Amino acid sequence: MSEIKVPEMGESITEGTVSKWVVKEGDTVSQGDVLLELETDKVNLEISAEEDGVVESITKQEGETVQVGESVGVIGAGSGSSKPAPESKSESKSDDVVTINYPAKGAEPAAEKATDKSTNAVTSKPDNGDAIGTPAARKLARERGIDLGSVQSNDPIGRVNPDDVRKHGDKPAPAKSEAAPAKKPVENNPAKPADRQPMSRRRRTIANRLVEAQHNAAMLTTFNEVDMTAILDVRKRRKDAFKEKYDVGLGFMSFFTKAVVGALKKFPMVNAEIDGDDVIVKKFYDIGIAVSAKEGLVVPVVRDADRLGFAQIEKEIATLASKARSNTLGLSELQGGTFTITNGGVFGSLLSTPILNAPQVAILGMHKIQLRPVAIDAERMENRPMMYIALSYDHRIIDGSEAVSFLVKVKELLEDPETLLIEG
Repeated sequence: MSEIKVPEMGESITEGTVSKWVVKEGDTVSQGDVLLELETDKVNLEISAEEDGVVESITKQEGETVQVGESVGVIGAGSGSSKPAPESKSESKSDDVVTINYPAKGAEPAAEKATDKSTNAVTSKPDNGDAIGTPAARKLARERGIDLGSVQSNDPIGRVNPDDVRKHGDKPAPAKSEAAPAKKPVENNPAKPADRQPMSRRRRTIANRLVEAQHNAAMLTTFNEVDMTAILDVRKRRKDAFKEKYDVGLGFMSFFTKAVVGALKKFPMVNAEIDGDDVIVKKFYDIGIAVSAKEGLVVPVVRDADRLGFAQIEKEIATLASKARSNTLGLSELQGGTFTITNGGVFGSLLSTPILNAPQVAILGMHKIQLRPVAIDAERMENRPMMYIALSYDHRIIDGSEAVSFLVKVKELLEDPETLLIEG
C-alpha cells in the first residue's frame, strides 16, 4: 500500500488545487498512469502512480486545496474494487482493517473481547476509534479533528471509510456558515441573467500578486514614445530572408529584448531586486515576456538574452508562448526572471501603466503602433509610426532620473536598431 502524495513543485509553490481526478476508487492502475491533475499558481501538473495497484481511497476531492507532501489518496495491492467482501464480522483478511470482533453499529468496541489471534488484534480500547477505520479514514479524521469513534459507518462489516468521515464532517457546516460572511445570492431574473463563478487558483494568485506589488512597492511610471520607422524598414527589407534562413518570423520582441538588455547594462539598478535591507544587483539578463493564456497572464523567461541572437530570441519566445497557451510550461520556465516586457499593443492598447512583476523592480510596457504627425524640423511634419512605451519602477531603489534615462536609452536603441548589434 502506498499513499498518493503531492510532489515538490518548486520553491515558490507550496499548495495546489485538485483540478480533476482521472481515476476513481476501485480502478486498477499501473506505474506511470496519470491519477489526477493539480492546478497550481503557475502551471497545471499531472500526478502519476508510483506503483501498480488499486485506487483504494481518494481523500481529496476536486476543488479541494492540498499542500506539498500531503496525501490525496491511497493505492493498495490487488485488482478490481478496493472494497473487501464482508466475509465475516469476527475476522478480516484485509490489511486495512485493524479490528476484529466488530461491535454493532453505534456501540463502542469492547476491548475486553479482543483476541490476540491476529497481529491486528485490539488489546485495549483505542483513543479515538482508530481501530474501527481504514488508514485513509483515520488520517482524514485526524486532519479534520474528528473522533473516529463517533462516526457512523455504512459498511456492512462496520468499518469507517473516508466517505463516512467526510459525511460526518459536513454535519456541523451550518454553524460555521453563521460566522462567515454570506455570499450575496444571484437574483434569478430572466430579464437580467447572471451566474456566480469561482476564480481559478491562477486568477486568484494573479490578483493577490498584483495587489501585493502595489502595496509593497513605491511604484511609479514614466513614459516616452518611439519612432518605429527604422525597425519597420528593417523588418520589411529583411523578413523574407530572415524567415528563409532561420525558419522563424522577425517580430518586434527581439528588437525590444535587445534594447532592454542594452539599457540594463547601462543602468544595472533596474536589473536588481530588494531582499530585506539589501539590494541584489543581478549581472545576468533573464528577460520575462508576458503572454496572455486562457487562464490568465503568465511570464515565461528567456534565459541569458544577452547571449542570444535575434533568431534565437524569436524562436525562444515562440516556443514559450506556444507552451503557455497549451498549458504545458514547466516551472523552471517561469521562475527567476530579472526584468519583464509586456505588450498590451497586441490587444490595441494605446497607453497603460504596467504593474511590477515582483520581486523585480521594473517592467516595460509596449503599446500599439499608430500613425501620428511628428515634427521633423521647424518647417516639416510627417506621419510616423509611433509607439508609446512605459516603464513602471520601484522608486525605493530606482531614482526618477535613472528611470527616465533608462527609458530614453531604450528609445535610442530602438530608433537606431543597428546599434543593437553593438550595445544590445
